[in-house]
Amino acid sequence: MPRVWDVPVRDSTRVRDARVAAESAAALAGLDERRTAGAALVATELATNLLKHAEGGEVLIDVVDPPVLRRDGAGFRVVQIVAIDHGPGIPDVPKALGDGFSTTRSLGAGLGTCLRLADDFHLQSTPGRGTVAAARVGTTRHRDGVPAGPSVSVWSDGVSGTWGDPLGSQAPGSSVSRGGTSGSGSWPSGVPGGAVACGVLTGHPAVAGSAPPGGAVRNAPGSPAARVSGTAPVHGLPADGAAAHAAHAASSRERRVPAAGVRAGGVNIPYAGAEYSGDAWTWVRSGDKVTLMLADGLGHGPEAARASSAAVAALHRWAHLSPAESLRRLHDSLHGTRGAAVALAQLDLRSGRLRFAGIGNVGARLRTDGTWRPLLSRPGIVGVHRPATLREEEADWAADRLLILHTDGLPSRWTPPSGTGPGAVDPAVAAAVTIRDASSPARPVRDDTAVAVLTSNPPEHP
Repeated sequence: MPRVWDVPVRDSTRVRDARVAAESAAALAGLDERRTAGAALVATELATNLLKHAEGGEVLIDVVDPPVLRRDGAGFRVVQIVAIDHGPGIPDVPKALGDGFSTTRSLGAGLGTCLRLADDFHLQSTPGRGTVAAARVGTTRHRDGVPAGPSVSVWSDGVSGTWGDPLGSQAPGSSVSRGGTSGSGSWPSGVPGGAVACGVLTGHPAVAGSAPPGGAVRNAPGSPAARVSGTAPVHGLPADGAAAHAAHAASSRERRVPAAGVRAGGVNIPYAGAEYSGDAWTWVRSGDKVTLMLADGLGHGPEAARASSAAVAALHRWAHLSPAESLRRLHDSLHGTRGAAVALAQLDLRSGRLRFAGIGNVGARLRTDGTWRPLLSRPGIVGVHRPATLREEEADWAADRLLILHTDGLPSRWTPPSGTGPGAVDPAVAAAVTIRDASSPARPVRDDTAVAVLTSNPPEHP
């Protein structure tokens, strides 16, 4: 069942709860002692930052699918740590990421610690609206023992409900102006230079160096080996070892080819702080087809969680089928459970076509050419009452597309984000921002609430 640790951080005693939750999630994911300690420290730092800078917030810890899948569909699970607040936001994100920066007379090592320890780290901040930070910690390291990450991306905007382009497109020391917010400052020392290769999450080597964010130190998709600019070290390797390291990674790329051009992620909040959420999301791959699913077990609590978990398990057996046919198979698999509302979105990476089908009240919205289009599900309950006919909707997929699936825990009139550059946003961050902007400390989620997002890779990702 989808165990989720929802830790409301309102006082210093809850910082320890966030750390313990991260350790429990790490055990569930099979992390070793060192990676477990890293996940625990990331959760501690993010929870501490909520108290110091936002007067509290929420830490969500879950074991999830990686944001990029391998071609053979096999994967691993990663610990995802998401911090959400409705605080004042961060006026100068690059500066805040540097060690020694503090507005509270502390050591100022919080976000810099997260950058170093997480496999990838993403942050979105809207002045006056709040901040979302997401970190993922996995089990895999390169065979030579070199750490696999991190990949870094940050956003800052000043318009409610908008997402700016990644700050990674700015050169060090340049002025940052995105969505109405301007700031300046160099990228701090010790922070990897920009949105480097995704490392463990994609099977590509991560290259850290002095290149500007979004610069040339990254992998070229399809190239025989990663391009290494100048004498930039590869996570501590000397310059003459960097090329060998890149060549080694390139030789294994055929065995670990990611789903190029697409990522998925999600955030899950159990109702009233329960241990288990009745909602669950997953995504699977079969050849050139990737399928994103969001399931909402009827009601909430353990029985609802069993229904949605059964849907997740069954989908992995039917990854090669169309959404409509998968729903038919899922209906049979969910007999004996409460049943669930289920939405399936399948993207054919070769043809660039998206197919969608759903049963029940899981919502779906697709962003195309700057506007949002609803994708409609049929009434019914998978496992209990299946419609006589199932209709699939189809749409073209392009680099600017963004798909949001959500359960009915969101308010019925929530407003999807507007603005440009959706492909630059990490999918888990996009999901968390959707939940943040549809709720408030005085108006928390009203049921199990899950949001799953499918998005294109930005240009700096492999």
